[in-house]
Amino acid sequence: FFKVRTVDLQQVQNQTRHKTDGLSSSTLVLRRGQAFTVTINYDGRPFDPLKEKLIFRIVLGPIAVEVPVSRFGQPSLTQWTAVLERSVPNPTGPRALSVTLSSPATASIGVYTLQLRVEARLSVKTHLLGQFTLLCNPWCEADSVFLQSEDLRTEYVKSDIGLLFKGSPGNIVSRPWSFDQYEKGILDICMKLLQVSPQYQADMGKDLLNRSNPVYIGRVISAMVNSNDDKGVLMGNWSGDYSGGVNPSQWSGSADILRKWAATQFRPVKYGQCWVFAAVMCTVMRALGIPTRVITNFSSAHDTNGNMVIEEYYNEMGEKLSFSRDSIWNFHVWVESWMKRPDLSRGYDGWQVLDPTPQERSEGMFRCGPAAVKAVYEQKVDAQYDVPFVYAEVNADVRVMIVRDRTVLSTSVDKRRVGALISTKRPGSMSMQDVTSEYKTEKVSLQLLKAPVVGENISFNVIITNNEAAQKLLKKHVNAQNKEYNRNPTGTFWEAHDDVKIGPKESKSPATCCRSGQYDRNIMICSTIFFDYF
Repeated sequence: FFKVRTVDLQQVQNQTRHKTDGLSSSTLVLRRGQAFTVTINYDGRPFDPLKEKLIFRIVLGPIAVEVPVSRFGQPSLTQWTAVLERSVPNPTGPRALSVTLSSPATASIGVYTLQLRVEARLSVKTHLLGQFTLLCNPWCEADSVFLQSEDLRTEYVKSDIGLLFKGSPGNIVSRPWSFDQYEKGILDICMKLLQVSPQYQADMGKDLLNRSNPVYIGRVISAMVNSNDDKGVLMGNWSGDYSGGVNPSQWSGSADILRKWAATQFRPVKYGQCWVFAAVMCTVMRALGIPTRVITNFSSAHDTNGNMVIEEYYNEMGEKLSFSRDSIWNFHVWVESWMKRPDLSRGYDGWQVLDPTPQERSEGMFRCGPAAVKAVYEQKVDAQYDVPFVYAEVNADVRVMIVRDRTVLSTSVDKRRVGALISTKRPGSMSMQDVTSEYKTEKVSLQLLKAPVVGENISFNVIITNNEAAQKLLKKHVNAQNKEYNRNPTGTFWEAHDDVKIGPKESKSPATCCRSGQYDRNIMICSTIFFDYF
């Protein structure tokens, strides 16, 4: 009689074909929408499909699919299938059957259990074959994360080396980051992250069904990378006091962070700031098979009241006042992930902003996105998710108000300061790619006379343009205040004031210098104000 001895999941061959070789897991690792082969070794007489039925049972939590082995048919992109490829006669040893299974391109990602049931006339026997982890498949045209270019798939899914950009538009600093998705145990930790999420804990079945959709996955991961609402990975800290944890600037890769989180029973790792949150999210998304890149937005607005305008208040001497919770960070870092958006009208597939740094709540949780970059460009603020917030980050108007005794003396609007430069790592190169034009129609960058060097004078031009047909006599106030990258400025430590006469339709660029002894090592911001002098 027919008796199954062993089943070989063909791990090496299947993972090579599925481009998951190198990913470290306790399970077989596969991509959805693609066939894989298993070999059934058996004893006894040759397999007779009229006498035995072979049925694979594919289990994900409370969800199970029964897949009968068929002698005829083709792998399907829309449902699970199992097709008998060949029977290998072997008179001296165990016989073997080769079966090709395939998953739909819309299958949920997760850790599955694979069983085989053999039904004969007088017996039914079930064999537990093991587990497999199913990931998204950017190589499969039917998958909603499909990416056409092999070079871009290599960069945004397979590459484990990144370059993060920090600083200011006139003084960009790049630092390498190791995404570590191939490090031992990291893929299993990424899958655990989905399991620890509030969505899974609240309704396992619903969460697992929703995991077919990268829009949903991105939203879950965005919340789980920070620890504000859940057992998330990282605790943010912008205080400057990192006792009891690690200074965010000391991290250089994602593996240490993810392993520490898993080893402490999912207690938040201390500490992260925006580039750390984004880099860890990039690791998780690439591990899950979703093309992802890290984005830096220089002069990034944080709009706290949702009006897409940043309000700034100054006194008459140009010192910034703390009347508003709105702020402009020197830089802010998020990720973009590549996916289709069937939940939106046509034209919004492609790159989507996802931001795991806890800034504002989105539907009750600290998360942001996915916001279609195209929707941000078009200011389509009703397109879910969080487009108004992201639009403000890159394109908010800055309303500058001069006040005396809490009375507004004058108001001006700067439409060019925010989103001065938006950048990412160039594919296949350790250099910067400017993606500003994907977010907004016009691009402005600040150029100092020379890149600032700590301990040297800082020289810059103040460019003044008179657009009117009459001569102007102006009083110029320039001051510098200490500023950390994500904070409003504190007290003034340097200032300069003088008169400027400027003719009709004329531009002037008076040079200004802050001497080395007049500042400390903090990042600083210079605010310049002009108003008519009578």
